[in-house]
Amino acid sequence: MSVQPARNVDQSALQVNQVFIIGLLMLAFLLDVVWLVALVAVVMLLGTAVPTLSLFKRIYQHLLKPAGIVRPQVITDNPEPHRFAQGLGGVFVTLATTALLAGLPVLGWALAWLVVVLAALNLFLGFCAGCFVYYQLGKLGVPGFGANPMR
Repeated sequence: MSVQPARNVDQSALQVNQVFIIGLLMLAFLLDVVWLVALVAVVMLLGTAVPTLSLFKRIYQHLLKPAGIVRPQVITDNPEPHRFAQGLGGVFVTLATTALLAGLPVLGWALAWLVVVLAALNLFLGFCAGCFVYYQLGKLGVPGFGANPMR
């Protein structure tokens, strides 16, 4: 087993991202606004593919953190499982958008609420379901899932 270099992840950036996802998807549900679900999907997938373009994390970096509204909480961790979790959530929100546009509101909102519940689980209890899936895929030897848990 190779030793991985220590890397840092700002938990506050991840939490702000989760707050935006939860808040916007709940607002979309309450107002029955499909385009807002689609916007969340695009932001999540774009932030996964190109982390520097992650809108919610940029709001944290350029507004909330400099204003002192949210303080950094940097820990030693792997960024890959968190990116995978966001990408997986983005896929589910994309499927939610597709279902809503196809006239399947029960399925669409169920998928959106699944993402809300899993993001809330991570935000409030510290359990990242997508990270868990990432590490399980790594244990199975699936290529591309090589980061090992830091703790």
